[in-house]
Amino acid sequence: MAIIKSAKKAARQSIKRKAINLVYKNKIKGLIKETRSLVLAKKTEEAKNILPKLYEALDKAAKKGVIKKNAASRKKSRLAKLVARSSK
Repeated sequence: MAIIKSAKKAARQSIKRKAINLVYKNKIKGLIKETRSLVLAKKTEEAKNILPKLYEALDKAAKKGVIKKNAASRKKSRLAKLVARSSK
């Protein structure tokens, strides 16, 4: 357990930040899972409708520093490619 005042504050901040970061990560995971399941179910139009929401969530998480910018780009690219391949 932290003894110094600044260490205690840092621990409190860390807990708050972790909770906020988890919200962003869970939203991204849910949208990715939903997109992949729609592609597997051959519902490409619905998957295309979810992509903008997913892009927005990824960009917001990258902006806040929850995930890195290149990680967000990579996820967007791979999912877009997946949806495009399934629509052929």
